[in-house]
Amino acid sequence: MRSYPKIRILMWFSALLRVFLIGYGEWQDKHMDVHYTDIDYLVFSDAASLVAAGKSPFGRSTYRYSPLLAIILVPNTYLHPLWGKLIFSSADLLSGWLLVYILRLRGVPENICFYSVASWLCNPFTFTIGTRGNCEPLVCAMVLWIIICLMHGNILQAAFWYGLVVHFRIYPIIYSLPILIILDSEYHQPGGKPLLNIWEAWQQKPQSSLKEKNMIFSSLCKITVTSGWSSMGNILNGQRILFALLSGAIFFFWTGLFFHLYGWDFLNEALLYHLTRTDPRHNFSIYFYHIYLHHQHPFLVLEKLISFIPQLAVQLVLVFTFANDLPFCFFVQTVAFVAFNKVITAQYFVWFFCLFPLILPWSKMKLRWGITCLAFWVAAQVHWLMWGYLLEFKGQNVFLQLWLSSVLFLAANAFVLVMLIINHYYSPLFLRSAKMTSTVHDKKIK
Repeated sequence: MRSYPKIRILMWFSALLRVFLIGYGEWQDKHMDVHYTDIDYLVFSDAASLVAAGKSPFGRSTYRYSPLLAIILVPNTYLHPLWGKLIFSSADLLSGWLLVYILRLRGVPENICFYSVASWLCNPFTFTIGTRGNCEPLVCAMVLWIIICLMHGNILQAAFWYGLVVHFRIYPIIYSLPILIILDSEYHQPGGKPLLNIWEAWQQKPQSSLKEKNMIFSSLCKITVTSGWSSMGNILNGQRILFALLSGAIFFFWTGLFFHLYGWDFLNEALLYHLTRTDPRHNFSIYFYHIYLHHQHPFLVLEKLISFIPQLAVQLVLVFTFANDLPFCFFVQTVAFVAFNKVITAQYFVWFFCLFPLILPWSKMKLRWGITCLAFWVAAQVHWLMWGYLLEFKGQNVFLQLWLSSVLFLAANAFVLVMLIINHYYSPLFLRSAKMTSTVHDKKIK
């Protein structure tokens, strides 16, 4: 693949910006009342110190992550407290490079690739997350690497990293079903490597996108309606079984290892907590006010899990509609998952921001509508932050207004999501195998 000089300049600029922000953060922490460093980074560092001393990281209250994170940050204790920020910011830059690599694999021209990747590297939400000491860029890099492995047909490596990332941060479990759906023998050459649907091919026939999109519904019907051993053979092919077994083995290996080392503290804090989490503190979620009003009365496990029903319903619709267009499916899944989650903080937005550059080249949205969507989404956040400020810093009783602003923010997310779906050219990540391709070619000749 040819060199992209503009993107090299962008990468260098992004690296220097992050180094500057890390240094500036140190100055602000020492000279200003409002610190730049994320409070979670202090939690990570304390947990790493405990691990370095041979103790459990869960001795630090509010540490609810995999012990792997604390192990990665052990050099915070021995080398320098900024080690973790450098690691997270490096993962942020690595994500940018992986985005370039994916777009180049799909034949996206340099100018479109440049603006797409800039939406990640120059996004204030993203470059502040890593430099403030949040670990989400590590997860973003792993998710993008899994997509690359799948594009190369490397099922073993994709399964390894998928099992690891689900252990590290449980939310990528939502990607399991679309991954299994695309692991179809019809998308692979005899040698096992899939045929990529490159950007130039899509650009030549955008009018066929609706027809291509309907193929996923036909595929779904074939899977769910057809009975008998032939149907089971299509579903349980070797690639799907291999991916499921290996990723599950990796997940349970790390989970079992840390359960052996740290017992129920690990299982409750790092995994089960996130499934039944009820946070009474104000956040963007529409559920927070109900939780706040009832937090003094213990919630039943069923009550804690019932909020997953809207998430699950939306996830299934999105997966069975867009699974073959894997990057877009990941993106819309993540936006919907965050929007309907019981707890929403700004760091969660990074989960879908890292996927946004992968869908931009296939968007037909006009610039004015893009600006409108962005303005609505940001305005809904600012509106929420205004009420949050009055509650948190002024002590005013504005819980109802804050909840209404959460409802508005949900509406903003839904509006933006619908607009992106409407203005997206459906473009399957993989083409059919040689037999299917020759059939399509024959139709074009006729």
